[in-house]
Amino acid sequence: MKSFSKKITTAVFAGLAITLAASLPSQAQTLKVAVGAEPYPPMYYPDASGQWHGFEVDLAGLLCKTANLECETTPIAWDGIIPALTSGKIDMIMGSMSITAERQKKIDFSDKYYSIPPMIIGTKDIKFEPNAEGLADKTVGVQVSTIHQSYVEKHFVPKGATLKEYQTQDEANNDLAAGRLDAVMADAGAMADFLKTDIGQSCCDAKGNPAPDIEILGPGVGIGLRKGDDALREKMNTAIKTIRENGEYEALAKKYFTYDVFGD
Repeated sequence: MKSFSKKITTAVFAGLAITLAASLPSQAQTLKVAVGAEPYPPMYYPDASGQWHGFEVDLAGLLCKTANLECETTPIAWDGIIPALTSGKIDMIMGSMSITAERQKKIDFSDKYYSIPPMIIGTKDIKFEPNAEGLADKTVGVQVSTIHQSYVEKHFVPKGATLKEYQTQDEANNDLAAGRLDAVMADAGAMADFLKTDIGQSCCDAKGNPAPDIEILGPGVGIGLRKGDDALREKMNTAIKTIRENGEYEALAKKYFTYDVFGD
């Protein structure tokens, strides 16, 4: 009887140990926060040593710290960034990804963390309005798989514009400066940053903002998350709200922008 009782007691304690181990929090996991591998200043860009900087890189660090999460920046080619998220290669996207209905079919988003309208720039030697009529005979460059590509395809190509796609924004900007494009469309922040460079100042100027299209452009930029990662989404939403309320968001934004980057 003693031997049998001892076996039962041992089994009970073993079961309790397993239950307790399962209930204890696991070692902190480092979450991979993706930006596009193609530099998109001032949002994200690498330095000569390969370290990533920019508004979204700093913001990701601030949000993760606020949410008590360990995070690291992971560059992923833009046209493969959603598959990388859905396959589990990365955990979040903070690479200027606009919240759109089409993307929401595949992934979830946090609340918006910034909202900048698109801008069209062109060479200084030609004048045109940033609309379908003004671009009817123009070649417009965009980065592939972006809302700007979708916008040009919907609004400008049917009226006679020619679309040219690029893997990186830098490639589009360089072709514009070289005279191989008439216009480029991207976020106003990225376009303004390019126009401040020596090459941008010498070749090009802002033509203006195209008309709004909420269906394509969306309500702003959010953190891309896998469907079902509800707890992580809520943590990030809370963190966004917290830094907006305590002034940390505004302080960070002022390092990169002279205007309200959050939007209405």
